[in-house]
Amino acid sequence: MRQYPGNRVGLAVVGATLLGVGGYAWLRGHDRFFDLTPTAKVLPAQAHRALAEDPWPLWFLALGLLLLALVSLRWLLVGLGWGRRGTHNGTGTAMLFVGLKGVDGLSRTGVRVAEDGLRIGLTCPSPADVGAVVSKLDQDIVGRIRREIRDDETPALVRLHVRR
Repeated sequence: MRQYPGNRVGLAVVGATLLGVGGYAWLRGHDRFFDLTPTAKVLPAQAHRALAEDPWPLWFLALGLLLLALVSLRWLLVGLGWGRRGTHNGTGTAMLFVGLKGVDGLSRTGVRVAEDGLRIGLTCPSPADVGAVVSKLDQDIVGRIRREIRDDETPALVRLHVRR
């Protein structure tokens, strides 16, 4: 199973940026930011005058930051597994790999046990014989996984994605 370091790096960059801005705001609010006086201007005089005359750019900036915060929150929750049904089952995933050992290039495979049954997901490359994969799943593999994890009457949802 391949891990995606881009998510972790992206979350770390966004988190570090927000931490730095929050630290600056806290230090500035408590008059502890080096030798700046509490009345010192953050923006140059021309920018301050332009924003005082027309405040719309600040509203757009606030809206953009709000959207960035919401997207980052969704990203974090998805990365933590929020919204996924069931718990990951390593035995079922191993059985899935063993049953499909003749198919090269399988990725993002997993078996989850949820309240309403099993959820099996796998991604295979486009050169793979999808008909053979489906027939193996239907005839043999899903039944074995059901018997190992719960019983034969457990409903199972199989999602097969073919990569281009």
